[in-house]
Amino acid sequence: MAQQLVCLGHEVEVLTGRPNYPRGAFFDGKGCTLYSREERKGITVHRVWLYPAVGGGLRRMINYISFALASSIGVFGARRPDYLFVESPPLLASIPARIAKLVWGVPYIFNVADLWPDAAVENGFLDEGSLAHRLLTFLENWSYRGAAYVNAVTEGIRETLISRKSVPTEKVLFFPNGADITRYQPRDPEIELKHQLGLDGKKIILWAGSIGQAHGLEYVLQAAKLLDNYPDIHFLFLGDGSNRPQLERLKNDLALRNVTFKDPVPSDDLPPYYSIAECGLASLTALPIHVGARPSKIFAVLASGKPVIFVGAGECARLIESANAGIVIPPQCPAIMAAEVLRLIGDPNRIRQLGKNGRKFVEENYRWSDIVSKWVANLRPKPASTLKPTSVTATS
Repeated sequence: MAQQLVCLGHEVEVLTGRPNYPRGAFFDGKGCTLYSREERKGITVHRVWLYPAVGGGLRRMINYISFALASSIGVFGARRPDYLFVESPPLLASIPARIAKLVWGVPYIFNVADLWPDAAVENGFLDEGSLAHRLLTFLENWSYRGAAYVNAVTEGIRETLISRKSVPTEKVLFFPNGADITRYQPRDPEIELKHQLGLDGKKIILWAGSIGQAHGLEYVLQAAKLLDNYPDIHFLFLGDGSNRPQLERLKNDLALRNVTFKDPVPSDDLPPYYSIAECGLASLTALPIHVGARPSKIFAVLASGKPVIFVGAGECARLIESANAGIVIPPQCPAIMAAEVLRLIGDPNRIRQLGKNGRKFVEENYRWSDIVSKWVANLRPKPASTLKPTSVTATS
């Protein structure tokens, strides 16, 4: 999104933490560095220290609090913006935005990518009615009230913000995830990459992204076990997260030979992996909060001309079905998944057609350049031509 703003002629600065997610440890070995500044693709990136952690519980809460405290100071390393863009979760990111709003007299836009604290309760990280839940609910409402606009990344979130969270309709902007269709596009398979991975002759189903509790990937591994007699079908998990160690133990317990875990790669290096895959994979557990969710990874898959295997229900399932760009499997049903995967992988013509449908669907509806242009045009009272510079706050 920040890169698209730059392409549109705006100036963007990002305030974030030292790289640590989804491993829960600093990537660059600079854990003691309190503040740093760098230029990346025309974007000024300010990094502040935070306590690294993944998953839930006390350590993750300290992670959020430390970022809120550090960024309350670090934000003033940026130039005074016309708008502050605040990524949520975590909800605590609204605190430095509110401070900057008071000091600078500029509005902030609250981008709701996940409904907290609702998601924390449903995923078992937080007890409903507890003191922490009440405090986060207060912070949630406070964040919405102080924002000039509240972005919703899905239709389900938009409906919830208006009907259940009482955010005024005119304040809510729809800002869905999309894909960079120049980075992700159909391409010839990178045979050398496949060879390096030791997957010559395999039909790869690719998961690319974080690996967390909300994804229910243990059921995918159980489906993989049922496909053990089809050695050409292989599941490649490219990513990291709080649930990866548990899944790797499950892989060993099930003696799976058709599953590989690899560390995440930079987004610029991801397209070759899609080139060697038959399909992309996305999955969400059967929680009410996920009915209105859209995993952002599906758009890169579709833009790459590959079908999506989506395990879940709700808004994402309807999107894939309406585009006729993949298959939808009910969550937590390994036997059904194994049967549907076998049926799809055995039909190359169907794979090609679903991939073509997905690419066309993204080109017409979800290219990042169009999404960002429309969103900027809806920002008032400042016309789009005056949005210079824009400061973006986010977590990493």
